[in-house]
Amino acid sequence: MSAIAAYPDYSSSINHVPAVPETYNYRVVRQFAIMTVVWGIVGMLVGVYIAAELIWPDLSLHLPWLGYGRLRPLHTNAVIFAFGGCALMASSYYVVQRTCQTRLLSDRLASFHFWGWQLVIVLAAITLPLGYTSSKEYAELEWPIDILIAVVWVAYAINFFGTLAIRRVRHIYVANWFFGAFVLTVAILHIVNSAEIPVSMWKSYSAYAGVQDAMVQWWYGHNAVGFFLTAGFLGMMYYFIPKQAGRPVYSYRLSVVHFWALIFTYMWAGPHHLHFTALPDWTQSIGMVFSLILLAPSWGGMINGIMTLSGAWDQLRTDPILKFLVVSVSFYGMSTFEGPMMSIKTVNALSHYTDWTIGHVHSGALGWVAMISIGSMYYLIPRLFGLQQMYSIKAISLHFWVTTIGIVLYIASMWIAGVMEGLMWRAMNPDGTLTYAFVEVVKATYPYYFIRLLGGAIVFSGMLIMAWNVWKTVSRGRPYDAPIPALQAVHA
Repeated sequence: MSAIAAYPDYSSSINHVPAVPETYNYRVVRQFAIMTVVWGIVGMLVGVYIAAELIWPDLSLHLPWLGYGRLRPLHTNAVIFAFGGCALMASSYYVVQRTCQTRLLSDRLASFHFWGWQLVIVLAAITLPLGYTSSKEYAELEWPIDILIAVVWVAYAINFFGTLAIRRVRHIYVANWFFGAFVLTVAILHIVNSAEIPVSMWKSYSAYAGVQDAMVQWWYGHNAVGFFLTAGFLGMMYYFIPKQAGRPVYSYRLSVVHFWALIFTYMWAGPHHLHFTALPDWTQSIGMVFSLILLAPSWGGMINGIMTLSGAWDQLRTDPILKFLVVSVSFYGMSTFEGPMMSIKTVNALSHYTDWTIGHVHSGALGWVAMISIGSMYYLIPRLFGLQQMYSIKAISLHFWVTTIGIVLYIASMWIAGVMEGLMWRAMNPDGTLTYAFVEVVKATYPYYFIRLLGGAIVFSGMLIMAWNVWKTVSRGRPYDAPIPALQAVHA
């Protein structure tokens, strides 16, 4: 930055004209924020549809591309990488600029990142229903798309860390530590797990074999949860809760301890997905032990987020955005207690392969990830369009209650169904034969699938409320890029 740009008071005396302030790049933040809402609707709609297919299988119309087996990976990719990914990218680009008091390193890289990521999502939406898949959980996309993901992600990393490098303040705020860990680790996870041998344009085979392939996959799969669905969203928590509450982080020291403890421990927890498989028993035990250790930093972060509201609890009565943010942290605490408990082998013997796992995943995905993303977007979107608040605060409040009720119905039905499944599968007659046939277990879970569908449909309806509110807000405002404060104000 030139001295004139940094000191606008001097520039006016030299050139005798007012200085034009440098602005943040909100364009890419706006793009990702709007697409967060769009892909949230798409991903959740597919989720509701496949939930209905489990009750009425004929909804597939006997078309292979509408079958549950093909749409389920489309749903997971849409809600994780499209909805969650766009939310992370919008918030990380916003936070890194605001806390570093500088514009993004490269506007062109930012534009390439946005359009490249949308291309990845569209290709996923085309290839997965057509049956092109690597069959790896959360990594189903085939090798040409994997290469595109790697290229786009490198552009993201260069822009994010490059912006940190040119920051105008010495301190790196803790939210950027979590965003940085998310950006760096997901790149490594994706590249290692996606090592594959192409045999045609849309088919490849993993470079690993057997139990090694399973271990690499769940090293990737669990750390995708740990760094894509946890670390990045903790970056949101550490920025947007203090901003919305108007309070400093409860304990900055605890936030740094939280960061280092979390990123070290998470890396070792993946084997708990492979209990009672061909994986060596000692490896399974390591995964269990580190999962239990993980409870400490996870709850430390939850306590830090919630206690940030100390002295401001009264705001929860009137601020629905803060409700989204704080309740999301509560779901984070619940999910990060439930996960370590389910990693205990004796508990896992009951929960493994049951709908309890589905309930656990969605308490994290809907309760934690979706709610903090929605709250963060409600904070961001009006500011990106030069407004003070969303068009309708009542609609945000309605969205909060609709979403909360839907999530509770969803996860409670899956918890009950899952425990029931585990108990029925293990029930034995005195002569050692199974008490229940598999089809009897399926029949018993049928009513709970209706409740899950109802809960999912209610959550989806909340996204439609959000889309209407965002549309009305954007229509009232205009694209706005905030000016970067003068350098002397930064040091003040």
